[in-house]
Amino acid sequence: MESTNRSHQLEAALAERDMEVEALRKLGQAIGSSFNIQHLLDVVTEIAVQVTGTDTCYIYLLDETSEELVLRAVKGDPTKNIVGKWRLKLGEGITGWVAQTRQRVAIDKEAFRDRRYKAFEREDQFQSILSVPLMAEDQLVGVINIRTKPTHEYTDAQRRLMEHIAEQVANAIHSSRMYQSMETRVSQLSALSEVSQSMTSGMYLDEILNLLVATTAESMKFKIVTVMLLDEEKQELVIQATQSSSREYIRKPNLKLGESLAGKAMSEGQPISVTDVRNTPEYRYPDIARKEGLCSLICVPLRLRDKIIGVLNCYTEKPHTFTSEEITVLAAIGSHAAIAIENSKLVVKSAIVQEMHHRVKNNLQTIASLLRLQMHYAKAETTDQALQESINRILSIAAVHEVLSREELERVSIKKVAENILTGTRQSLIPPEKHVTTSLTGPDILLQPAQATSVALILNELIQNAVEHGFKDVDQGEVRLDISHDDREVRLEVINDGTPLPSDFDVRTHRNLGLQIVESLVRDDLHGKFTLASGDKITATVVFPR
Repeated sequence: MESTNRSHQLEAALAERDMEVEALRKLGQAIGSSFNIQHLLDVVTEIAVQVTGTDTCYIYLLDETSEELVLRAVKGDPTKNIVGKWRLKLGEGITGWVAQTRQRVAIDKEAFRDRRYKAFEREDQFQSILSVPLMAEDQLVGVINIRTKPTHEYTDAQRRLMEHIAEQVANAIHSSRMYQSMETRVSQLSALSEVSQSMTSGMYLDEILNLLVATTAESMKFKIVTVMLLDEEKQELVIQATQSSSREYIRKPNLKLGESLAGKAMSEGQPISVTDVRNTPEYRYPDIARKEGLCSLICVPLRLRDKIIGVLNCYTEKPHTFTSEEITVLAAIGSHAAIAIENSKLVVKSAIVQEMHHRVKNNLQTIASLLRLQMHYAKAETTDQALQESINRILSIAAVHEVLSREELERVSIKKVAENILTGTRQSLIPPEKHVTTSLTGPDILLQPAQATSVALILNELIQNAVEHGFKDVDQGEVRLDISHDDREVRLEVINDGTPLPSDFDVRTHRNLGLQIVESLVRDDLHGKFTLASGDKITATVVFPR
């Protein structure tokens, strides 16, 4: 009898050993087959329930940022959608106590009566629980629990098995996190490297900003990254680059300094982050965030020495707490980006200087040609007349450069050029005793600089011609410039109500230098048409393709 009992005990021990070996074999396969933490946790819950003959298994992992235990995997619990929602503070419930003390707990019956027990507002009452901390290199990773509704005595083999499982799972999670951290770090350093390379690449501003938002989003797994730069004149933040394709997002109004989270980060000069912009009163556009699926946000100032030139906004699609490491990397990216932006502006300024030198050279050649024409046509003119006409032509070219110096490099406002010419004409050609007014009507039109220079010279000749010939013997009247356009062409009309043209006047045979200049510029530079007609008023019309 004693021998038989001893044999049964050995068989049971051997069966437990076989069960333990099989469980560890399956666990080893799960660990070796995937770096996917969630897959590993799901496999472990199944193994734990199988080999221990229990009802349910829960695995909690520690969220180091919030210092809470979060349920990450479950087997055998009928409650739906609890993964990720059950949270425990360290020391809260039996699970929290195990995490806080790093000690195993095994209760065979009436576990629900334990003073540490927490029911999660459920009616189910577990009789037994075995809770083991997940430890890796003396660091808490989480807690694994197995439970039963009936009483259950946990054998030494089951306790030992769960400790082995906990040790291997903890080490696997720790290794996976280290790998992910290294991978993230490499990706972050890659982003920094790409931004740094752009500093010496000679790229222009739009290229740099597009590279910045794309690289930062891809390397740091952000849903949307946006660069807002400061408009110093208006003291507003303006969106300059973003991956968002939403028109509503792109067309968001500019932000004043101190307004919304980006404006606040700009004015304070410090990164600002929130977990959910949709529920943050300070965030100005929560409706757009909901439509775009945006959640967490960090705003990082773009700092250039002691000056902040803009803000880098990074959004996630799920709640995310930005780590100090992430903030440090983003601050470095912001600093590199600010330098790259400044470098691109220097590249543009250099290009502007070269372009302006080229244009000045061309315009000086134009002036020289005009002076030669003046010498040829001005035999009968006085020196004062010839010089005054030449001065006005030079001033009309200067009017284009005046607009260029204040506006964009590649677009010139004809209305502003015309206003300068009208003002100059009033001051230089209309004597104080004459009551001749000037006016300008019609929409503004933006032209290329070379085209605008030709138009300026044309307007100067036509307006000057209208004043000199139309009001030579008339003391009052009006010179009006009408501007109009459609999709195909631009129309300029200089109208005056002074002395009518002679009945036999023909612009094609008239040898007036100013009209010859107009004819040449309209034909050769603008590829348009010029007409001069006399009726109730004298109308000079120039039409050319847009």
